Amino acid sequence: GDHYRTRITHSLEVAQIARTISKYFNLNEDLCETLSLAHDLGHTPFGHAGEDELNNCMSEFGGFDHNIQTIRTVTFLENRYYDFKGLNLTYETLDGLLKHNGPVKNTKRYDKILGKNYFKDKINFLSSPSLEAQIASISDDIAYNSHDLEDGLKSNLFELKDLMDIPVLNKIIIKHIKKLKKFSIDLVIRQIIREIINEMVKDLITTTKKNIRDFKLKKISDVSKAQYPVVVFSNKMRVFDKKIKLFLKKRMYYHKDVILNTRKGKKIINQLFNIIRKNPKKYLSVSKYSNSNIERAVCDFIAGMTDRFAINLYNKSK
Repeated sequence: GDHYRTRITHSLEVAQIARTISKYFNLNEDLCETLSLAHDLGHTPFGHAGEDELNNCMSEFGGFDHNIQTIRTVTFLENRYYDFKGLNLTYETLDGLLKHNGPVKNTKRYDKILGKNYFKDKINFLSSPSLEAQIASISDDIAYNSHDLEDGLKSNLFELKDLMDIPVLNKIIIKHIKKLKKFSIDLVIRQIIREIINEMVKDLITTTKKNIRDFKLKKISDVSKAQYPVVVFSNKMRVFDKKIKLFLKKRMYYHKDVILNTRKGKKIINQLFNIIRKNPKKYLSVSKYSNSNIERAVCDFIAGMTDRFAINLYNKSK
């Protein structure tokens, strides 16, 4: 529904957090924001369930991965110039998107989906990502931990009292729950979420400052050679991060109502793939693909859909 987060609202929230952290460290705020806004561009409809199903559909044709699809989107699928495909992004941006989750030790999937040596040796897959890339990545965690808690509370999948066993969070809740006599539950929840983000960002800044000092990082080349990761939480905050993820998995992502919708989403992806593959010209422009690559064209089309578009197209094509 429109009152819950989507990929776009999530990406805007990641960018907001990432810019705050990068500003503190006097880093490249524009790069941080770009990486944050672009990090989920390759995601399918219906989140990770949709990704798993599309990967199954593409198992004989190179597979599917949303991080690699992001690269494909910004370097090939988006057309904004007469002379070449893609968005003409800097190598720093592409490097950050490629290493969204750290150095890439196995490039087999990249070779299958993008083509061998796609970047003509201009990117070192094994070096550590920039501090901006590391900030964008961990801001993703901060955003979805805190905002999924808010969405879960708003949709009545769980209540504030259910969160009392989580360290760090219990102290924040005890502090704000007293305000319920005077303020609405919605406002109290918003204050709690703001404080969670603030606590995580403060902890991250303190721990990262220590790492920059301990690793003796003075220039950009020091970062690429440094032990990964540099931008991290303290041990205490890592426990908190892990507990929130486990709680959300149990009470939200694996909730019976969510699982029901997840199964529907998988079915829609599977059916759409087979329907469009039988008659691709009816649904998409295939002129920019060779005939041998039609499955990848279908995959690109489905990966670019929103949930609502996928549902509507599925209903029309039944």
